[in-house]
Amino acid sequence: MTALHFSFIVPVYNRPDEIEELLKSFTTLEGDFTFEIVIVEDGSTIDCKSIIDEFSSNLEISYYVKPNSGPGDSRNFGMSKAKGNYFIILDSDCLVPKHYLTIVNSYLFSNYIDCFGGPDAAHDSFTNLQKAINFAMTSFITTGGIRGGQISGDKFQPRSFNMGLSKTAFEASGGFGLIHPGEDPDLSIRLNTLGYETILIKEAFVYHKRRISWMKFYQQVHKFGMVRPILNKWHTQTKRLTYWFPALFSIGFIIAVVCALFDFKIPLLLYGCYLFLAFTLSLVANKSISVAVQSILAIFIQFFGYGYGFLKSTLAIEILNKNPEKHFPKLFFKDVK
Repeated sequence: MTALHFSFIVPVYNRPDEIEELLKSFTTLEGDFTFEIVIVEDGSTIDCKSIIDEFSSNLEISYYVKPNSGPGDSRNFGMSKAKGNYFIILDSDCLVPKHYLTIVNSYLFSNYIDCFGGPDAAHDSFTNLQKAINFAMTSFITTGGIRGGQISGDKFQPRSFNMGLSKTAFEASGGFGLIHPGEDPDLSIRLNTLGYETILIKEAFVYHKRRISWMKFYQQVHKFGMVRPILNKWHTQTKRLTYWFPALFSIGFIIAVVCALFDFKIPLLLYGCYLFLAFTLSLVANKSISVAVQSILAIFIQFFGYGYGFLKSTLAIEILNKNPEKHFPKLFFKDVK
């Protein structure tokens, strides 16, 4: 295998404070590795140039400024400018654990793969809200663990907050598309079609801060739900019954409440058992009653937001046969080329 020269690709939009924390975490990385950090300012009105200047003497940083075209296109831009032969794509609101590159390099040396994804985790410094949302997004009983490192095997669809991609695979695939969110599973599926494997490296986690409010969390998961039927239409081989779970959970809960009003409480009791399990798991993981309580709220927001978006998009895309780009223009960035 050719020696790996890593390039970290980080798009940023109006978040210099996040870049500062991310770069600080890079300074603690263990191991004697050659790597660069490519920061792509995606049309920001508040740039991070002064922050980058503070770290330029300790880290090899390439900094580019371009018009706003979305995170996917900005990642493509960064990869096209990068010097390395293996790219690691991070969100600007991530922190890199000190062992991260040691884990990645060791895995790729023993089991080379052209595309990998890593999980996210909650750092002790996170707020209770961030920890609760992290639980809802990563727990096996909510998302099947697709973000929390609890599943394995090939055909895994890496997420771009923590994703590795070889230069060879990038050039063959053309990189990310203009849909957002959803550009990362779309790329993963296209890579699989081209014959490139994708896999989860469980130990290669990052701390994903998600600076977010309850309303922003709802908007985010709502978009996730809207995007999935579009991906299913583009890539019919990826349709799964599990994508219906949040919508079925939400509809079932409403039915259970109605049934309870007519003194048939068994369905609502079953939901209570599920939520009690979620509360217990969060309490054990986070050792905080406050986080455990907020985790229940996060689960409801996640399932109802995603479920509503999924049903709305399914009706438009699958039943009414609407054109995704025209019907949901806010889910697509314009091609600036």
